[in-house]
Amino acid sequence: MKIALLGKGKTGSKVMESKVHQVIAFDSKNKPTFEKLETFDVIISFLPGEAFKSYIPLLVELKLPVVTGSTGFDWPTNLDKTLKEKNISWIYASNFSLGVAIVKQMLNKLAAAKYFFQTHETSIHEVHHTQKKDAPSGTALSMEEWMNEKCSITSERTGDVIGFHELTFNAGTEKIRLSHEALDRKLFADGAIWAAEYLVKNKQPGLNSFQDILERTL
Repeated sequence: MKIALLGKGKTGSKVMESKVHQVIAFDSKNKPTFEKLETFDVIISFLPGEAFKSYIPLLVELKLPVVTGSTGFDWPTNLDKTLKEKNISWIYASNFSLGVAIVKQMLNKLAAAKYFFQTHETSIHEVHHTQKKDAPSGTALSMEEWMNEKCSITSERTGDVIGFHELTFNAGTEKIRLSHEALDRKLFADGAIWAAEYLVKNKQPGLNSFQDILERTL
């Protein structure tokens, strides 16, 4: 599989370590163009959100499968419809961790059970490295979405922390805490490559959530 990589940062560099697939990176010195990208099988992006957003028109024009872990931006409202109309398959995720996919299942269960408690408060704390620009993280916002309620979210940027997320459900007389810590960025690269392999083998027109794709295959 021939992979075009947009973004050679901390996670993108792990994608480049693949010994199974051919990976060619594009950055400010080797800018992606239609002519350069059209020969690839799939595109993986770990660009910052706004940078990725600027490339969306080009990526739609290419009609290639796209896997993106870019966060910190709002998706164009009509993108899913456009991708489906053009039979283009994309997968997005704020976190390509299998462990976070399991966390989602746990939070879905907690969200369904929270009505047993007379009162509760839900908070999320996330920690990342100092070079991460968006806050709160995409994963923290996803966790809030999975709880289906407004949560108090706090963010911390320190050292070279890959990613730590903890949700606390405080019902007054008891607390439930659920945390996830990423120990190696390779897990995000592996998840993105798995998603790329999936799209090359399976047509999934539209803007697909990595979580939803995983749940269909588990």
